[in-house]
Amino acid sequence: MKKVSCVLLFILKSWWGVAQVQLPRIIRDSMVLQRDTKIKIWGWATAGENVTVLFKGKKYKTTTAPGGNWAVLLAPEKAGGPYEMQITGKNTILLRNILIGEVWLCSGQSNMEHQLALHSVVYAREIENAHYPEIRQFKVPGVTNLQEPQKELPAGSWKAADPEDVKQFSAVAYFFAKALYEKYHVPIGLINATWGGSPIEAWMSEESLKPFPEIYNSVLKNKDTAYVNSFASGNTNSKPPAIADKGLLEKWFSPDYTPVGWRSIAVPGYWEDQGIRDLDGAVWYRREVEVPAAMTKQQAKVFLGRIVDADDLYINGVKVGTTSYLYPQRRYPVPEGVLKAGKNLFVVRVTNNSGKGGFVPDKPYQLIAGGDTVALTGYWRYKVGQVYLPRQTGITNSFIKQYQPAALYNAMLSPVTGYTIRGFAWYQGESNTGKPHAYSQLQPAMITDWRSRWHQGNLPFLFVQLPGYMEYNYLPSESTWALFREAQAKSLSLPNTGMAVAIDLGEWNDIHPDRKKEVGDRLALAAEKVAYKENIVYSGPVYQSSAVEGNKIIVTFNTTASGLATSDGAPPAEFAIAGADKKFVWADARIEGPRIILSNDKIAAPKFVRYAWADNPVNPNLINKAGLPAAPFRTDR
Repeated sequence: MKKVSCVLLFILKSWWGVAQVQLPRIIRDSMVLQRDTKIKIWGWATAGENVTVLFKGKKYKTTTAPGGNWAVLLAPEKAGGPYEMQITGKNTILLRNILIGEVWLCSGQSNMEHQLALHSVVYAREIENAHYPEIRQFKVPGVTNLQEPQKELPAGSWKAADPEDVKQFSAVAYFFAKALYEKYHVPIGLINATWGGSPIEAWMSEESLKPFPEIYNSVLKNKDTAYVNSFASGNTNSKPPAIADKGLLEKWFSPDYTPVGWRSIAVPGYWEDQGIRDLDGAVWYRREVEVPAAMTKQQAKVFLGRIVDADDLYINGVKVGTTSYLYPQRRYPVPEGVLKAGKNLFVVRVTNNSGKGGFVPDKPYQLIAGGDTVALTGYWRYKVGQVYLPRQTGITNSFIKQYQPAALYNAMLSPVTGYTIRGFAWYQGESNTGKPHAYSQLQPAMITDWRSRWHQGNLPFLFVQLPGYMEYNYLPSESTWALFREAQAKSLSLPNTGMAVAIDLGEWNDIHPDRKKEVGDRLALAAEKVAYKENIVYSGPVYQSSAVEGNKIIVTFNTTASGLATSDGAPPAEFAIAGADKKFVWADARIEGPRIILSNDKIAAPKFVRYAWADNPVNPNLINKAGLPAAPFRTDR
């Protein structure tokens, strides 16, 4: 009898769970709804159940379909709020603090994902002054699915831009939203669906990948769980076998340890450039730092620039910070009581898996307390604690689910395709730079597919062209990143698209440059032009045509905003010309109205021209009178 009662209770609970009207995660308290268009509200309930949505004095009624789905379209509404929404079936849900304004889906990899908190030094004042309750973000959880598109997210909520919650906003998306808010004074909603390192194909649907047989074949293979599980043993992302780390065993971080056999090394710098050949493993750095008494009485933090790949920082034997991968800038708060007046022992354990290991140059390395700083650059002592053995040949590549085609579309985008939006903002590409030709086809295919999934016509699609990155080259040369930027720009052939040029915003030694505000502002300008049809010049000079006159090439631009100029007042730089042999040399350049006149005494019959054609051009200084940078280009395709 007891067993029967338990079974009946389970059945009743199951029935009651199905009977309840349920909403997708994104339809929640504090959400922002899109103004001036029909708004889709949807959910699930028992088949045949009557559902009523009450919003702003209007009732919308529907009946749940046999599959348990229901949806209504709300009438277009003007910007405003806050409002409440009541959804009633066999139960009632009341949603509060709803705003109506502009909703943008912001997606891509780490440069779109990077939280404002990761750039808190540069944007400390922006964070402190973030009192914008009408700018809100919904952060889509990072999840994957290799099987099929999902209907729901596992978690998520809408957060307003206040000094605490704004730290978790995408920095680029926040500045994009802030610029639009200050322009139009309407609420702005951001759907943040991002994942660091993700390639474009992870964000594309299975259907959109069918024209790309090699990628589509991976989608089909990944549906076989036995195939996916085969990567769990033997391969993988793990480090090569290694001896134990002597530094951990012997506690090299402890003030009680007596260093023996340590050598001198410069910080910043890579150890492969300082006498250590091809070492993958753990290297310990040690230094005594003199700290004034006044600094011990204030909140202190340590800047350790960037480190390749991972690090642990100890001060006076106390572990005060750790980072597991190479990209974030190290900015560690020092717990109260750790620092003391006089000599303090700083020890950094650096681990490197491949390539050069150590401290990235041209970054801040210092102890900061109040307005005082102590430099941490210079010579430290080092000792190798751990050496990774060479990887065995024939080991297959690691299988990372979030990098697989369709994996992020299925789990992170598909559940929100029903949400009515204004457009898309996309910042991605670093993971695809090795195949620029493929990207020139993948991005337009994704744009077309996303528009079809949202069923809102040719929604505006705004994207960021990658900034400069890696070492400077002072001679004209070939460049994969330049080819990639060209591939990105080809998407401008699609209607309702806009590109934010960022060639001048990069850092040679950081794939995550700090200058996120300029990127967001330029995306907002693109939105004003493309989405809101403002009569503005939203981009810098764009190549229009070129003509040869004797030993000169005359290049004409559009979107000059009443004229060309340079950002530094010097003659235009980064122009190279070549004859029919395509051997490029730097050109002498001068501005004449909307034209650039190029020549070089060594090129009697110039034929081709390139501008800012490099991974990281040294000085791409051509701008228009609106102060916006020219897009890189070439004529020798």
